[in-house]
Amino acid sequence: MVMVDATRRYTVDEVLAFPADGKRYELVDGELLVTPAPAAPHQLVIGRLYLALADYLRRTGSAQVVLSPADISWDRTKLVQPDLFVVPLSEVTASWKTYRTLLLAVEVISPSSARGDRLVKRRLYQHQGVATYWIVDPDAKLIEIWHPDDDRPSIQTEILRWTLSPEGPALELAVSEVFAGLP
Repeated sequence: MVMVDATRRYTVDEVLAFPADGKRYELVDGELLVTPAPAAPHQLVIGRLYLALADYLRRTGSAQVVLSPADISWDRTKLVQPDLFVVPLSEVTASWKTYRTLLLAVEVISPSSARGDRLVKRRLYQHQGVATYWIVDPDAKLIEIWHPDDDRPSIQTEILRWTLSPEGPALELAVSEVFAGLP
């Protein structure tokens, strides 16, 4: 369950100093979001999406897909760990501080993370100009697609399409394959 500490505002430095306890700590405008370790279905979905994106990006050669944990921060009050994200190759270094241009961010939601992923982090990703944000819902077997100026998501239940660039080839993935055989 996502627990929110609304009484105190935190900074990135404070959150990064927390002890490693298996929980995911994220920060949006000083608001602390805490979630437990993900469940098996969550990890199965992330693994499938990672493999599809890695194969697609290997062919295009201009971006890298990354799995969290990863500390993405735009300022002292924002620190997120998207489940999966794509960045330009020019930002891939040994320091998370260089990972700032998210071409795609992916969150697989659960009952404990839905509020943070659908509301708080979605607004942050839109404000930060994350080109595309996927909210993957294993219970509903659908994927919401958001862009910075969207008021409503595009809902995908059949085919998930994504392109790194408008002129490039598209990744096409059957949504049913993403959720196949989940417990």
